[in-house]
Amino acid sequence: MISIKDVRKVFPSKQGQLKAVDDVNLDVKEGEIFGVIGYSGAGKSTLIRMLNGLELPTEGSVTVAGRVISKIKGSELRKARQEISMIFQHFNLLWSRTVSENIAFPLEIAGVGGSERQKRVKELIHLVGLEGRENAYPSQLSGGQKQRVGIARALANNPKVLLCDEATSALDPQTTDAILDLLVDINKRLGLTIVLITHEMHVIRKICHRVAVMESGRIVELGQVLEVFKNPQQQITKRFVQQVTEPEETKETAEHLLERYQSGKVVQLSFIGDSVEQPLITNLIRQNNVTVNILQGKISQTQSGSYGTLFIHLDGSEQEVIKAVDYIRSQQVGVEVISNG
Repeated sequence: MISIKDVRKVFPSKQGQLKAVDDVNLDVKEGEIFGVIGYSGAGKSTLIRMLNGLELPTEGSVTVAGRVISKIKGSELRKARQEISMIFQHFNLLWSRTVSENIAFPLEIAGVGGSERQKRVKELIHLVGLEGRENAYPSQLSGGQKQRVGIARALANNPKVLLCDEATSALDPQTTDAILDLLVDINKRLGLTIVLITHEMHVIRKICHRVAVMESGRIVELGQVLEVFKNPQQQITKRFVQQVTEPEETKETAEHLLERYQSGKVVQLSFIGDSVEQPLITNLIRQNNVTVNILQGKISQTQSGSYGTLFIHLDGSEQEVIKAVDYIRSQQVGVEVISNG
C-alpha cells in the first residue's frame, strides 16, 4: 500500500542543510496500523507529510496506493489526496460550520450531490458515535468529539489510507483510549490502512501492528510491536518501552526495598504471549528454596498479544537465588538482574 524508497528531505537553515529525513526505506502493508514514534525533531512529521504530497522528498520516491506521490502534481495529486486522508492534533475544523457541515465539506469539494452527501454524512456520524450532535458547532464540543468529527470528515471520500499526525496528543488519557478504540474499529470494519505518528508509546502499544522508531531523521528500529516490547535494541527504543512497562513508582519501590534488604537480587521479569498466563511465581516458590517479594507488575495488551513485566526481590542463599534465576529463564521468561544485595 505504501512504499518509501531511499527518501531524504533536506531543509536549508542558517547553520547549513538540515536533514529532516535521512535515507528512509519503509513499506506499509494494506490494512495495517503502522506507527512511527520519535521525540520532537526526529523527522516523523516531515515523513508523514510526504505521504500525501504536503512535502516533497529531496531524493527518493514515495508511492501510495499505486501512485508515485513524490512525482505527481495538480489535478492528479488532488485526486490522489482523496484516497489519502489526514487527521491532526488540533482538529483543524471549520468553526463556522456544524458537525454535519464539517463532515460534508470534502464531499462538496468532490462534487457529490446533496442527497448522496446527506446519506454519507449520516453514515459517518453513526460510525464515529456522534448521534445527537449533528447541528452542534465545534465550540460546543469536547476535545474527543472534535476529533471524532475530524475522523468522520477524513473518511468522507472512502480513502484507502488514513494519516494521523499526533491525533491524540491534545486529549486526556481516557479520551485518548476512546479515540484509539475507534481507530481500531474503523481499521477492522473498513480494512483501512492507518499510519500514525506519536511520541507516546501507549498509543503504539494499544493499536499498532508494527512500529518504526525514528531518531535524527533515520529509522533506527523497526518491527512487530510485541517483538519490540520484548526485545528493544536501541537505547531510544528502550526509553519508549519503559514509558508503559516501568512506571516511575516502580523504581522508587525498588530503591526502598534495596534499603530494607541487604541480600538477594532485584529482578525484572518480562513475559510475552502465553507466558503471561503461567503460574510462574507459584511454581518458582515450590521448586526453589527462596523468598519472593513482588514489588510491582503490569500487563499490557498489544494488537498481537500480551506483554507483561514484573519486578521481584529474590532472597536466599546465593546458590539458591542463582538456581531460581535459571529456573525463570527456563520458562521462556525474560530475566534482567537489576541489582545485587
